[in-house]
Amino acid sequence: MHRHSPGRSCCALLCALLICAQAHATPDQAATMTGDWGGVREDWSTRGVAPRGDYIGEAVDVIDNGDGASGARYAQQLRVGLDLAMDRLAGWRGGAFHLTLNDRRGRSASADLVGNRFALQQVYGGTYTRLSEVSFDYGFAGRGYLKLGFYAMGSHFGLLAAGNSFLNSALCAHPLSMTGNSGWYNYPVARWGAEAGWPLAARVVLRGGWFQVNPQLRGNNVHTAFRPFASGTTGSLFVLELAWTPGAGGPHAGSYQVGAYADTSRARRLGTAASVSGRDGVWLLAEQKLSAETADPTRGLTVFGEYMQTDQATSPLRHWRVAGLYYQGIGTRSQDRLALGYASAKVNGALRAAQRGALADTGVPSDSPLYQLTDVERLYELAYTAQLRPWLTLRPDLQYIVDPGTFSYRRAGDALAVGLQVRATF
Repeated sequence: MHRHSPGRSCCALLCALLICAQAHATPDQAATMTGDWGGVREDWSTRGVAPRGDYIGEAVDVIDNGDGASGARYAQQLRVGLDLAMDRLAGWRGGAFHLTLNDRRGRSASADLVGNRFALQQVYGGTYTRLSEVSFDYGFAGRGYLKLGFYAMGSHFGLLAAGNSFLNSALCAHPLSMTGNSGWYNYPVARWGAEAGWPLAARVVLRGGWFQVNPQLRGNNVHTAFRPFASGTTGSLFVLELAWTPGAGGPHAGSYQVGAYADTSRARRLGTAASVSGRDGVWLLAEQKLSAETADPTRGLTVFGEYMQTDQATSPLRHWRVAGLYYQGIGTRSQDRLALGYASAKVNGALRAAQRGALADTGVPSDSPLYQLTDVERLYELAYTAQLRPWLTLRPDLQYIVDPGTFSYRRAGDALAVGLQVRATF
């Protein structure tokens, strides 16, 4: 197999970083690539009609997959939608309808080349066009909100803004163990649900919701892409989250969330053929800006972290940990940021015990290295976000995966990859 030169790939990444850091903004500060359409877009907006669209492309070059092999993969996402403000369209006191279609294409660097659990590309998965949202929401003038319809529950719950600084799904906006351990589905996977939020005090909000659990609507089931009423419901997922945002809008803003979910679906007890009724989990998410420059408070250092624990009986990733930091404002570029993140997940002990039992049953000697495989996968990612235009972002990154064979029960060396994400808003 053709081998990529690590030195050449790293030099290419460094050049990309330097080019991004030296790029200068132009007088064109349009919020979208296609602009105002000669005034049409602004006219529609005043009438309550807001079309939207965006594109994300992610190219990853695996320098070494841990077994000495290399290669590259590309994945992309195209999203279009429409928001209808009913106060302008129909004279209601408020409320808005939302429609979103999503299309994903490409190949997975993790599945094809590395074999690790933490996907190197956030936008890979469900490679087809699907209905991702038909919903209605209503805000009660500072007294909370209500939302219902067919949409992804992660739009409000378990959401950490710092995740919008990386490529790897482990450092995405939600803990990976949410979807890995239950009927929780994040974008672009939609299901029927309803939620509400209530302000309890200044900067404190309590959110709660109910969502359908239907495995037929998730994953790569193209047959249900436009079938929101598809059969296959296995239960309900109830979620509750308390959010505190001290200093919001100020130079030292913070965001803290503690939440829990309960999934009523029956699930297999890990390591056995039996099943149990219900799954649950709790999480803590935190993001805090520690410093701000006097001349421009948007610049400064922010730290973040995640911890999640799910039930012992059914959860492949029982303990989830994320930590990281980013600095916004690099040189003359106030909207650029440099971010460093770490994520780790441990294989449930019941799965590891079952795997060792299977080895013994097949006659593998007790002194075999297969009994001593690591039980934790770890990720380190360094990413630079270059905001070239209000509508265009480039994000080169470097990912280092420790023990990528953990969740496939195989011995493998550490993996190294470089990537580039492109985001554009239409």
